[in-house]
Amino acid sequence: MTAIRSIIHLDMDAFYASVEQLDHPAYRGKPVVVGADPKGGAGRGVVAACSYEARRFGIRSAMPISRAYRLCPAAVFVRPRGERYAEMSDRIFAILREYTDLMEPLSIDEAFLDVTASQRLFGPAEGIARTLKARIRSELGLVASIGLAPNKFLAKVGSDLGKPDGCVTVAPGQERVFLDPLPISRLWGVGPKTEARLQQMGFRTIGQIARSRVEDLEGILGQGGRDIWEMANGEDDRPVEPEQEAKSIGTEHTFSEDTEDSAVIRRTLLELSDKVGSRLRQEGVLAGGVTLKFRDHRFHTVTRAAMLEPPTNVGDDLFREAWRLLQRVEWKGSRVRLVGVTATRLVPASGSAVGQLSLFSGARNAKQELARVVDKIRDRYGQTAITRASLLEPHPMDKGRRKKTGR
Repeated sequence: MTAIRSIIHLDMDAFYASVEQLDHPAYRGKPVVVGADPKGGAGRGVVAACSYEARRFGIRSAMPISRAYRLCPAAVFVRPRGERYAEMSDRIFAILREYTDLMEPLSIDEAFLDVTASQRLFGPAEGIARTLKARIRSELGLVASIGLAPNKFLAKVGSDLGKPDGCVTVAPGQERVFLDPLPISRLWGVGPKTEARLQQMGFRTIGQIARSRVEDLEGILGQGGRDIWEMANGEDDRPVEPEQEAKSIGTEHTFSEDTEDSAVIRRTLLELSDKVGSRLRQEGVLAGGVTLKFRDHRFHTVTRAAMLEPPTNVGDDLFREAWRLLQRVEWKGSRVRLVGVTATRLVPASGSAVGQLSLFSGARNAKQELARVVDKIRDRYGQTAITRASLLEPHPMDKGRRKKTGR
């Protein structure tokens, strides 16, 4: 019989906006929107995060910033400060690690913790959960919501239902009592399309699914039907995985004005590729693949991907393939809104095939050595200390925002 686990899901409340209110007391109690410059309602880009005060006006993350401005023009609009959020995230995770090594970060402000064994040192799991909330509030001035349950799914639902500033416990044996009245949309893996199909089958609540025949769900949804049925019954045996490798590293750029200028697009892709290459070297990994993201003025988005042989962490190599992928996109006649470059199929830099000798290994090693020298110069003198000559050309369109993705 599997031992009963104690799993915590901790999620910071309105993290970016809360950090801004912490650092700027004048913002407290006011609607705060973190994201692009709204430019009086004509701005481009989206809302990265917002305070609970802003949410009362209908503002939500990922909403166009122009709409957020129209909903609440009196809100405090601030640009994201990634370094500050990362600093606070590190301090939060440092507190969490004092209580368990079994921590699985999900994002900059969210994590699962397995505190099953921690109870020998720190007492009951519910006490650990409340201690974490109290320490984050007293030491950092921020608020976390927590779900505590026998598995990851139940813990996540608990923290969601408890927001803001909640601490919801699902006791062993009470899984069905907790889940049964909830809407089916609370189940992981149930998006709008699956929800519509389940509703056509007569399901409205999780309890109705739990009481159904798993064979009926499998007949309609395949293996996904069994997964949904098990979750509806409170079953989830996935462990907390503390060491997850980055699956991709990328960055993207939204132009402040849609552009047809291929020179501007080329320079932007080159700069993005250099940034991704630098992050790959910082992480000590190589990319075995690259993905291009493209969005036109009609918000039509496409992606194109290719393998890289051998794997690389050099911006030139990423750019060459990204530029080639762009030629496969039918965009002539369209204005370009966004481009992005993402490195995929990451492998450790040490011991990889990139070190094997080939006819062109000398040139490749020279490029890698040059990239490392550039890294050292920037580390010592700043990111603007050295750059490509081609990136010094005027960038009439290049005043948009950049957004990091991946780890």
